[in-house]
Amino acid sequence: MTRDGSLIRVSGLTREYRMGAETVHALRGVDMEIYRNEYVAIMGPSGSGKSTLMNIIGCLDTCTVGEYWLNGVEVSGVGDDELARIRNQEIGFVFQTFNLLPRATALHNVELPLIYAGVSAKIRRRCAAQALERVGLADRMQHRPNELSGGQRQRVAIARGLVNEPSILLADEPTGNLDSTTSAEIMGVFDGLHQQGQTVVMVTHERDIAARARRVITLLDGRVHSDTVREAA
Repeated sequence: MTRDGSLIRVSGLTREYRMGAETVHALRGVDMEIYRNEYVAIMGPSGSGKSTLMNIIGCLDTCTVGEYWLNGVEVSGVGDDELARIRNQEIGFVFQTFNLLPRATALHNVELPLIYAGVSAKIRRRCAAQALERVGLADRMQHRPNELSGGQRQRVAIARGLVNEPSILLADEPTGNLDSTTSAEIMGVFDGLHQQGQTVVMVTHERDIAARARRVITLLDGRVHSDTVREAA
């Protein structure tokens, strides 16, 4: 497999937290590298640590011990303000529940990250329109979520994740609320984005969804259990 440069590198990543009198060991020394233009699925049973790892990669949480490097920056050593900046500029999120504003149009929902980034109205509208075109929704820009199907809503969420041109598109169970036919359509969107050069990291518990990725990392009890690469057809 061609390596285009390390984008994510975690070393000795450990995450512990207190739950009452008990200490939960969510991650137990994870070592992992993800490269530019990779398409990676992170799998594992409930309690394996995959959601914790996703939250750390997405700068939504920090590790207890270890290092996390993202695009050449040691994220594990920065403060909250810098963490928020990195999260806004480097990472695009796609969630299972879409997280769209119900009264806003598709275009406005996609604009939101650019509003937070202080981008001018003219530029953010253009960027949002381009992102919606990339996911096949050029004709649905003025529709609100309740006027869209579940698959179309998830496409809006993907466009919102792409609008900042992030280093990583991070998807958390992106087909969890969709039927099998719509799930296949959404996975086709991710396939196309990867072919265009987008780095995609997807957390899923579904083997058929993970099988669409080029690389599957499986966690078990807070450790990397397996790391397999599927050769291109």
